[in-house]
Parts: sequence; C-alpha cells; structure tokens
Amino acid sequence: MFKLSATVLTVTLICAAGVAEAASSPNEELPAGPVQEKAAAACLSCHEARIILQQRLSKAAWTREMDKMTKWGAEVDPKDRDALIDYFSANFGADQPAYSAPTTVHESASKSRSKAKR
Repeated sequence: MFKLSATVLTVTLICAAGVAEAASSPNEELPAGPVQEKAAAACLSCHEARIILQQRLSKAAWTREMDKMTKWGAEVDPKDRDALIDYFSANFGADQPAYSAPTTVHESASKSRSKAKR
C-alpha cells in the first residue's frame, strides 16, 4: 500500500511540475536593462515575471513596493535599490501601455476556429 501511494505521489508531483512549467511562457521575461539580472535574482525567486510585467506603478509606488519586498525577504543590495526602482519605474511605470499577456497556442487555435466559422 505504501509503495503504491509513494508512486502515485511521485507521478502527481511530476505532472504538477510539468503543468507549472507549461503555464509559464518563455516570452514572460523582464526587459533588458542594466539591472535586469539583479531584478530577476531578487524577484523571480519568489514569483513569476508576470507579476511584475502587469504592474503600472508610479516611481513612489515602486519605491514602496521595493521597500515592502525587501522587508518580506527579497535580497536586494542597498547599493542597487535606487537603480532597481528606476528600472521598474521606466519599464512598468504608470505612463506605460497596459500589459498584454502573450497569446497561448490554445488561445490562438480557438480564435482561428471561431474566425473560420464566421
């Protein structure tokens, strides 16, 4: 009984990992910039890039967000703090266009089928 349960658990975990990997898109990356790697290291260890990509915050709001995240454990070198805030403000500021999620293969096929029916 225990051997069967362990096998089921292992298969379930492998499937869950595959679904999670498939759900993230290779297009969902932080934009290039002088602190892109530092931003990725500080932020993407806890959440997907999409969490950041969809934000549209003022510089003051990014400053508050940076301070909040470092209090919650994000590892940010104090020397990089201002550069990271500038990076997020420039790329995800309130003046930037709204985030548009990349279209998945499934969504593209569905849209194509509905257009063909018209």
